[in-house]
This record gives sequence, structure tokens and C-alpha cells, in this order.
Amino acid sequence: MNKFLVFQSDFGLVDGAVSAMEGVAYGIDADLKISHVTHDITPYNIFEGSYRLFQTLEYWPKGTVFVSVVDPGVGSDRKSVVVKTKHDRYIVTPNNGTLTHINRFVGIDEIREIEESVNRRKDTELSYTFHGRDVYAYTGAKLAAGKISYQEVGPQMSLEEIVELELFSNVRTDDSVTGQIDILDVRFGSLWTSISFEEFAELGFKFNDMVEVQIFNNTTMVYSNRVIYGKSFADVSVGMPIVYMNSVYHMALAINQGSFAKAYAIKVGKPWTVVFKRVDGR
Repeated sequence: MNKFLVFQSDFGLVDGAVSAMEGVAYGIDADLKISHVTHDITPYNIFEGSYRLFQTLEYWPKGTVFVSVVDPGVGSDRKSVVVKTKHDRYIVTPNNGTLTHINRFVGIDEIREIEESVNRRKDTELSYTFHGRDVYAYTGAKLAAGKISYQEVGPQMSLEEIVELELFSNVRTDDSVTGQIDILDVRFGSLWTSISFEEFAELGFKFNDMVEVQIFNNTTMVYSNRVIYGKSFADVSVGMPIVYMNSVYHMALAINQGSFAKAYAIKVGKPWTVVFKRVDGR
């Protein structure tokens, strides 16, 4: 292991929860190199936690251990696990759907249930609401520090036991593709969709083409316009919309130096779909 330990949660930074997890980890090994994906996951939003892992994980060196805690079922019978990905990163997390994108788009080689009789902070057995500190940070730190091997995490499970969230099934026609608005590039208000670059490119789009864009909230159309397809935001004037490929190689919508989400009150998730269509006569 390389001693990299990366935390993610929906805890926020307004209290001591994240600091407590760091303290537990440093108590295992003061030489750990701790970093963070984010602690601003929308509370209880497992899908968002899954997506942020997908956005980040592959850019860290092999051997890095991630601790991801978005756990509305804490203290229930959901299992605490550690997975080993196909490219040798490790994720310590509840088995509640937070592994969906990694399993689908990166690949998981092995999953093990955390044996809490061994891999849990001493004298915390009666605490049921902070497994992020008592189980996940503790186990993740031991693994990252080399205090335990991956096999010592606990018993192996079947890969079929990995809990997955339902992902939107994109719909392709001869001249269009429909996907879901999965998530926001939060600070800038860009819309990241479930439509891959490959699905978009198969329609024959080239840079500077106009794309007919429609956005729906359930069956209600909330946006309809022709938008230029560009390489980057600078391909359009300030305040103008653009279709582009984002940093995870999916199609996205932005307003140059503005927030698409705020401009049109657009949110994310199952009710929110987007259609990219070739303009008639192309």
C-alpha cells in the first residue's frame, strides 16, 4: 500500500465528524497521507456519492484506499465492505449502492465484508450511528498503512452481492439520443448527462455543429434551443450555452461564465432528461 487515504462523505465541515475520522486514521499511522474527494455530497444521496467516486478514483495511484460514507442506513443490516477495483484501488464503504458507477464503468475484482470483531475501534460496539469513524476510517487506515492485508479485512463475498442503483437507460434513435441529467458541475452549474461521448459522436456531430437540445422534467419541457457543440466554453460568447464533452467523457451543457442549472431552474436525477438531436437538414 502507498499510505494514501482519501475520504468522502455527506458530513459537511460544520462540525467535528470529518476531523474525528482523520484523528482515528492518524491514530493508526501518523505517516498516512490523507486527502479528500468532498464532504459536500447532498445528504443521503447515494447516487451522488457513487458518481463522485467514479469522477475521481482512477486519477489516484494504485494502492490508494478510499473511504466513502454516504450511509442513510447506518446501523441497519446493510453490510460494510471493502472492494478491490480492477486497477488496484480500494474502497471502504457501506454496500448500499455507492459502488454502482465503479462496478459498471471501472470494474471490481473482489469484495470482502468487514469483520467488525477485528476491524473496528475498541469499545465502540454499542455505537450504531458513526460507522464512518468507528469502522470505515479505522479499517481504511489499517489497510492503507499496511497494518492489515486486504485478505484480513474479512470474508470474501460474491461480486453478485454488490448492491447497485438503477441507472438511466439511454435511448438512441436515428437522429437523437436521450439521457438523464445525472449530476451538476456544482460550482459552475453545468449539467452532466448520462450520454457518453461515443453515443453522441455516433450521430455524426462535428465541432461547431448546432445541436437541437430539449430538457424535460418528467413530461414537461423546460428548455428547447439550438446549441453549438464546442471544444470548450471559449467557443461561445459570454452568456451563451454550449454542448461539450466533460472531464469524464460524457456530454454536458454549460453557459459560458454562467450557471445553466440556475438560469433554467434545472435539477438532477430520474425526472430530468435531455435530448440531443441532429438539426433537420444537416
